[in-house]
This record gives sequence, C-alpha cells and structure tokens, in this order.
Amino acid sequence: MPAPIIQVALPSPLRRLFDYRGPAGVRAEHLPIGARVRVPFGNRQLVGLIAGIVEHSSVPAGKLKQAAELLDHQSLLPDSLWQLCRWTASYYQHGLGDTLSSALPVLLRQGEPAVARQDMLWQLLPGAYPEHPAISRAPKQKQAVQTLAMHPHGLSHALLSQWGLTRDALESLERKGLVQRITQSPHHSNEPRPLLREPALQPNDEQQAALDRIIAAEGFQCWLLEGVTGSGKTEVYLQAIEHCLKRQRQALILIPEIGLTPQTMERFRRRFNVPVVILHSGLNDRERLDAWIAARDGEASIVIGTRSAIFTPLARPGLIIVDEEHDLSYKQQDGLRYNARDLAVYRGHLEQVGVILGSATPSFESLHNVQRGRYQLLRLTQRAGNAQPPRFQSLDIRSRPLEGGMSRPLIQLMGEHLRQGNQVLVFINRRGFAPTLMCHDCGWMAECRRCDARMTLHQFPPQLHCHHCGSQRPVDRTCPSCQGEQLRPVGAGTERTEEHLISCFPDFPVLRIDRDTMGRKQAMQEMLARIHSGEPCVLVGTQMLAKGHHFPDVTLVAILDADGGLFSADFRGPERMAQQIIQVAGRAGRASKPGQVIIQTHMAEHPLLLDLVEHDYARFAERELAARQQAGLPPYSFTALLRAEANDLAQTDAFLDGAVELADGLLARHRIQGVELLGPVPSPMERRAGRYRAQLLILATQRSALHQLLHLLLVELEQQPQARRVRWSIDVDPMDMF
Repeated sequence: MPAPIIQVALPSPLRRLFDYRGPAGVRAEHLPIGARVRVPFGNRQLVGLIAGIVEHSSVPAGKLKQAAELLDHQSLLPDSLWQLCRWTASYYQHGLGDTLSSALPVLLRQGEPAVARQDMLWQLLPGAYPEHPAISRAPKQKQAVQTLAMHPHGLSHALLSQWGLTRDALESLERKGLVQRITQSPHHSNEPRPLLREPALQPNDEQQAALDRIIAAEGFQCWLLEGVTGSGKTEVYLQAIEHCLKRQRQALILIPEIGLTPQTMERFRRRFNVPVVILHSGLNDRERLDAWIAARDGEASIVIGTRSAIFTPLARPGLIIVDEEHDLSYKQQDGLRYNARDLAVYRGHLEQVGVILGSATPSFESLHNVQRGRYQLLRLTQRAGNAQPPRFQSLDIRSRPLEGGMSRPLIQLMGEHLRQGNQVLVFINRRGFAPTLMCHDCGWMAECRRCDARMTLHQFPPQLHCHHCGSQRPVDRTCPSCQGEQLRPVGAGTERTEEHLISCFPDFPVLRIDRDTMGRKQAMQEMLARIHSGEPCVLVGTQMLAKGHHFPDVTLVAILDADGGLFSADFRGPERMAQQIIQVAGRAGRASKPGQVIIQTHMAEHPLLLDLVEHDYARFAERELAARQQAGLPPYSFTALLRAEANDLAQTDAFLDGAVELADGLLARHRIQGVELLGPVPSPMERRAGRYRAQLLILATQRSALHQLLHLLLVELEQQPQARRVRWSIDVDPMDMF
C-alpha cells in the first residue's frame, strides 16, 4: 500500500504547505493533524507540523520526498490553539508554518520530545528553620531556608534563579542535614493543599461590582477594566482567578514586559498555593519547555507570560487576563507581526472563556469596541485604601534655562519633597548622556554611518551608540567636518540627568533605572528592594519605571519632556504620549502620602495637555477619537503597511512601484471598493543598518475589502522576480475581529 501524502507546515517565509509521502511504515490513521514530522528540505532536515492528508499532490510522484520521522503520536496542540494559529496566519497574512513555529518552544521546533522531564526538588527536612544555629552566619542559606519554608512540597531546581537561590547554598544546607533532594515531575504534587496562602483583601464597592459581573458571566465575554492607577485592578485579577481556580480551571495572565515578572510572580505566589509558571524570553530553552508542558498537561494552574505566552496550550482554560492592554510591547515588531492583546480576545472566543483587558489608559481600539458594545466596560475610579489621585501641574519652561534637562523651579520643588523624607521620580525616556554630539563651530552632528539616526552620547563607557541598529564607535575628539574641538553634548538623557541630580542633591542617593543599568540578572529586584526600603532618594529612569510598580514613598513625579508626542509623524503619537504621562504619574501618591506630578513643557496651552492636566484621560480620549473619526483614521478605518528593505534604494522603489501597479489592477479587476493606496514613500528612518527602507500604506473603509486585497496582492508579489531581492513584510493594524 503506497504511503499517504501529507501536507506539512514548515518554518518558511513562503505562504504555502509542502507535500511529502508519509514516514515509512506509518498508516494514514496514525498521522494525526498537528503532529510533528521531520522532513528533508533542500540540504537540511526541518521539523514541521502535519496540516492535512490528501490523496493527490501537484508534485510528480517521482519527485515527492518522504518524511523521515514521525515525532508525535497525537496532535501537539489542542484544537482551539490549532484554530488560533490558523486564524492568526490568515489575519496577519503570514505563512502557517512560520506561525505554528512561532507558537512552539524552541526545543519542540528542534524535535525534542514533548514530554515532562523528571525534576529535582529541594525540600526542607524536619528541624530546619531560618534561625537555626548552623546557618546564623550564612545569609544566603538563611534566605534559602525561608524560601523553602514557603514550598513544603519542594521547590524545583529549575526555578532556583527565579527565587534568587543558588545551588551552592542548598548543597551546604544538605550537608548540614537541613534540606533533601527529591525527584518528581515538575509542578506536580498529589498531596491536597489549600487554595490560598493568604486571604483576599476586602474589595471596595467598585471592585466588588466588577467582580460580580465577571464571576456571573458564562462562556465568552470580554471586559475592559478601566481603573485609575492604584485603584486595585490587580486585586480584581486575583479574586477573579480565585473563582477560576475553584472551578478547577487554569488562568493565563499576560504582562507587557519581563521586568514586571518578578514582582508579579511574587504577588501571585504569595496569594495562591498552586503551581505558577512563567513564560518569557529570559528563560533558557529547557525552562520554557518545562513551563509549556506543565501548562499543557494542566499541572500549572496559573500561567504568567509576555506576549508569546498567548500561544501556550491550557488543559482546562478558564480565564485570560491582559494587564496594561494598551502597551506597545504586546505587538510583535518583526516576523509574525501579531498583537497578543487581540489574539487573547480571539482565543477567549474560541475557548469560550472570559477575557479581562486591564488598563488605566485603555487603547483607543478597546474604547471603540466598548462604544460598539463588543466589550463590557468595568470602571474603577477610586484609589485603593486612603490614597488620593496625584495633583497635576504644567510647568512652562519657555525662556527658562535648563540644566540636565531640568528647570530651577523643578529642582527647588524636588528638594522640598526630599527634605520631607519622601522619594522623587524623574522620568526621561532617553537613555545615554545626551541625544547627540554637536560641533559648536560648524553645526556638525554625530550621525550613524549605517542609519539615518543620530548617535547617542554615552559616558559610561564613553562611546557613541545608535539605539536603532546597535552600532557603536568611539567619541570623536575633533569635528570630522571642520576639525574644530568645540564638540558639545546636545540635550539630556538619563546619564546626564543623573549627573546633574547628584550635584544638586549630594546628601541623597540618585538611582538610575534604564536598560544600561538593569542588564545584570537580579539588578531590577535589588533596585526595587532598595526603593521599597523607604529611604529618601531620587529615581531617574525611562519607561521601565512607568509600568506596574508600586512605590508608596514617591510623592513627586517629574516628566521632563512631554512635547514629543504632540507633533509626532505617527497619528498615534498623542495617544502614546498621554498613556505614558498617566502611567508615570500613577507612581506618585499610591499610599497615604499625597502625590504631585510636574510636567515640563513648551506647549502649556495645548488643548490635549490641558485635557490631561485639568480633566482626565477619558476627556483626552474623547477629543482624540472624535479627531480620528473626522480624519477617517483607525479605529474608524482599517490599515496595513507593506514594508520593503534592500541594500539598494532602487530595488525597494522598484518593488513597491510594482506592488502599487499590481494593487491597482486587482482593485479594478475584482471591483474592490473603498481602498486607498498611500505611497510608496520612504520609511520614517529611510536607511537603517546599511539597508534602505520604504513603505506603502493601504487604507480601507471596510475590513473585508482590505483583507481581500491583501490576500490577492501577496500571492501575486510572491511570484515577482524582484521579491527575491527585497526583504518585505506586511503589518496589519489592530482591527475588529468579530
């Protein structure tokens, strides 16, 4: 009997399936859809997933290659996740094989068995306690005993780094007879245990009303939980998860950035006495696969992760939460350009479970879905406990001298707060010492040799660094244009601001938090511990400080430059600016101490800033949404961006000119209405990393019209000879999904 013909989805940029003869000796009924196979592909062996079984192939029988090996005896993904991947590939106009590959941990892509490994656990022995005389002078061992006491059934060796423990400390405790090693499947325990480690807080009336609606719902429902910063959105999440766990279901929580993972994990593990796993790019491949399998097999009751965790299979899905749903980090910017927030909503629809989108500054797309009745709005307008919302004030810096990016009135106000024993947060979203280096004699500015960007000046170590392509070079000693020696930094970054603050406040520590200082493992946890000690200090940082942190002793937030978003080339610039301001401002006055927010600006009378300062984000969003509707911009229209990149500018132009010609023909031939082609035009940064980039914007009044054109256009483009010489991609904006 001839081998069956299987269609395999392979990690390839081509938007098609590949036909193979099934593995030798394997019958068609033993080839499940969604199982992995290893197949020859050119001179390589690739791992793909079976997407179909057919009787005939367009490839001649003599040229049809045979799959080398069947790796799974059942589908690797549950049916709902398989449907999600298929829908994702179609919605974002991406190859199914590449989409499925993006949804799997690296080791599964490489052919590793999809089975749980036996894990080694560390467990306290009877008689071990933190004040034991044998560890009185060993702080790391004492910390290990305290941590293991929280895990009476044992702590996985793979999770030691997440809890700040070391193997050396545990082996020392083992020699002292205080701990032992046991072996079992990760995250698995047969012993019954209580659901909660600590009781839930008493919700206020608004929190209780939100919880009542969430708990009463059956099947799929999407709620937009709009709560001012400090209003207790996380407590709503925790109590909704508690209800989910009581029904023997699993909860998936998406967070925007890795930096928030330790404190999120700590809070969830303090509350719940169930296995909790994390999924993000900071894990090694083995840790990621272990967490993925624990979620798939139902051993992990709570799964916390960044955007890629949306593809994690759950044995018993019960609730999906997207915290800070407006955050740009949920959008994948290369390869498969998906938005995890939107996929969360669609996954909830497929699995018929509730989805909570939480934010103090909801995205305009989510607000628009509330207006159309697709999402249910839950509002939290009061800060938890006795905390009061911070007072906003614009500080007009026109004609005022600035030092380190700060005006004299701001420095004086900071001094007052510090002398009262409080903490001050200074927000400046630019790393480095200064945004660029300029010649005072001729006006030359240090530009990247591979990009259109200017080089950022860093002092520690001294270098010019392009934050767009990553290229670095030594700081110029003389001007390359006029050979002058008057080279001066222009503007301020976090390093320069830190330097100036140290000189202004020598009696108070200045703590800088940006990507340059937080690169070391555990650096963020150590910095947060120092902040939470309550000592008066100045925090200087980028958007790493803006999200999700609880700083009870911060009473003043200073935003040094709020004007950039008001005149951005991106129509979403004002929205991003407002979200950032509100999020950063939310770090002030979160406990019993009142908070104050100072916004330095050259545009104090701008209507959008006035809406934020004198009213709130809701008033701002109302004004901006009206402007979007009048201009026919998303969310009232649908857009896609076709990008092209090549070593030669003429190649990108020729490719996009051809795309316009093809699109015009398809629009006429298929009578597609309401679609406008804008471009091609150079990308905002035309040259990056030595390559030239251009783009074509496609604007449509109907989603169906845009998708029809994209499907037809991409098929045509793949057959164009110039497409092989140009790196190109399609980026589909967030759109209505139902």
